[in-house]
Amino acid sequence: MALRGPFSRILRSKLGKCSQQTRAESVAVLGAPFCRGQKRGGVEHGPKVIRDAGLVERLSSLDYSVHDFGDLNFPPVEKDEPYMGVKFPRTVGAANKMLSGAVSRAVGAGHRLVLLGGDHSLAIGSVSGHARQCPDLCLIWVDAHADINTPMCSPSGNLHGQPVAFMLKELQDKMPSIPGFSWMKPFLSSRDLVYVGLRDVDRGEHLILKNLGIQYFTMRDIDRLGIQRVMEVALDHLLGRKQRPIHLSFDIDAFDPSLAPATGTPVNGGLTYREGIYITEEIHNTGLLSAIDMVEVNPTLGASSEAVEATASLAVDVIASSLGQTREGAHASISVIPAVKSDTEQLCL
Repeated sequence: MALRGPFSRILRSKLGKCSQQTRAESVAVLGAPFCRGQKRGGVEHGPKVIRDAGLVERLSSLDYSVHDFGDLNFPPVEKDEPYMGVKFPRTVGAANKMLSGAVSRAVGAGHRLVLLGGDHSLAIGSVSGHARQCPDLCLIWVDAHADINTPMCSPSGNLHGQPVAFMLKELQDKMPSIPGFSWMKPFLSSRDLVYVGLRDVDRGEHLILKNLGIQYFTMRDIDRLGIQRVMEVALDHLLGRKQRPIHLSFDIDAFDPSLAPATGTPVNGGLTYREGIYITEEIHNTGLLSAIDMVEVNPTLGASSEAVEATASLAVDVIASSLGQTREGAHASISVIPAVKSDTEQLCL
């Protein structure tokens, strides 16, 4: 299903304005140091450690023009009491409203977007802001968790376990009016979403996935089919009828905790390094990736500095491979094999 070669270039040249932006040679990096979507502090430091692991330098080496817009500043919200069991609804709602505007401006300016979280509640603002510019986008959610609880079925009340429910049109009548989210209207259909890597799904989420017919692949499916077949089916499901921009929302806990220990909700039996990188390589090969979220890197939860560095470096690898770094090498600036210089030319050096 991956689009390669001359045919892919011809096909993408016929896409609309928004899809043309997915071929931008510039990347906007935006940090969202936010933690109120869940209970563990420290995830707000995720953007810094990912940058410190060499993200901007890595993307620049891929011949992108990298624009690092720094971190958003989220003002505190006073008296943010729980509502229907949902924790910090006004704080999360206000942060995502701000983020949605920032993402919309970056994508509208023609950049590919790299969002550095922060917790996964930020996907509400990231994907909705992207959809303001690209209303026909599709969403690939790589995660151990489905994050599709509604407030009524959430076991914890943490909003990082509910962002997808806010996006889906089919759940509109199941979602109460949560304070802080009056700006947010559902914009995504269930057929526009695919999950990869699930292995810790709540009871209510399982019912939603089945009832809405959402395409998802658990770790058992990956074991059974192999990651190549999983990605073929996933991309055919999303792009088989129409080529459109892709939003990739990647939770670092999709990986096995042995690879990504510095995260808040680790679950054993996750993606291997090779499986995770293959996912992003295949998404890049479509030529349609427009935005990526990298979330839930929490440096305070690493048992050692080495554990934190390993998790942050893995996040950089995921982002870089989604933007063109390959395991066979990505050297776009070298277009010809250097010739052997003559003796005269060598003496002149």
